[in-house]
Amino acid sequence: MTRVRDQTSVIVDRGKYGDAVTPWEEATWRDAALEWVDGRLAERGLRAAGELRVRLRPWSVLVRVPVEGRDAVWFKANPPDSAFEGPLTVALARWAPRYALEPLAVDPGRAWTLLPDGGELLRTALDDGRAGPRVWEDLLRRYAGLQHTLVPYAGRIELLGVPSARTRALPDLFDRVLAESSALRPDDRRRLDGLRPRLVAWCEELAAVGVPDSLDHADLHEGQLFRPEPGRFTFFDWGDAVVSHPFCSLLVPACAARDRHGPEVLPRLRDAYLEPWTGAGRSRAELTRAVTLAWRLAALARACSWGRVFPSVSGGGTPGGAESASRLLELFHEPPL
Repeated sequence: MTRVRDQTSVIVDRGKYGDAVTPWEEATWRDAALEWVDGRLAERGLRAAGELRVRLRPWSVLVRVPVEGRDAVWFKANPPDSAFEGPLTVALARWAPRYALEPLAVDPGRAWTLLPDGGELLRTALDDGRAGPRVWEDLLRRYAGLQHTLVPYAGRIELLGVPSARTRALPDLFDRVLAESSALRPDDRRRLDGLRPRLVAWCEELAAVGVPDSLDHADLHEGQLFRPEPGRFTFFDWGDAVVSHPFCSLLVPACAARDRHGPEVLPRLRDAYLEPWTGAGRSRAELTRAVTLAWRLAALARACSWGRVFPSVSGGGTPGGAESASRLLELFHEPPL
């Protein structure tokens, strides 16, 4: 029987992170992980059948494993601070099966997940012209619907280990991230200290609109969702997720669409995203203002996410510290909506 751990043909992609620290370099860890994949495949009567493709990033190890007679499967290893991703993916497959992949196996203690292939990435359809600007409206409408569905589960999502960044607690999160940042220049730190009263007011105003906290993917771009067929989307890669104001999710996909199609798409994307949130006594003006506030405040969760990387054994600085500081400074950017 062909075993994953016996494959001699392995292609490793490090992207722009050639010096990234991951456990893949440790032979003992690597053998254990691939043996685990072998075992989970064998339980389903499956076996590996070819070259492994390994994608190494500071925040994950991802291995594409070809399988005899069917689509490939994907092994993912998360750092300790995003070990919740496997259990969260299991829960999402139960609560919203149309919008999430159901894992083939999860080892929560080791933060390992084995996933089926999800089909074509939205990025592929955009790159070759089979999808255009309107596809973003459809996906945001559906993603907002998913978030709306998940509102009652927010507390249970936090119990899975997903970080809490609830709207009214964002000032405390700001204080913590600012205190822990060692990469900020002194003048930037002073600017951020001076911004705090305004940030508190933004959070209070946003909370007063009454949209409840829910799951925020926090990095939902065209490479983080599948489009197995027109009008259907599967959301994945939840390692940056938080429980926060749902509107914070709009920042990343809207910017990705703007970069591809121009700023004129933004109002239509906002309107599509807001459709599931209308009603309940909220005016259109309040919801539009809430989008502007959440767009700016989304920088906080994104700053935190850079702490969820594999720990360095060198002791040479905080992993992701410069990127986290850069995200904090996005609080000064004026939202385009």
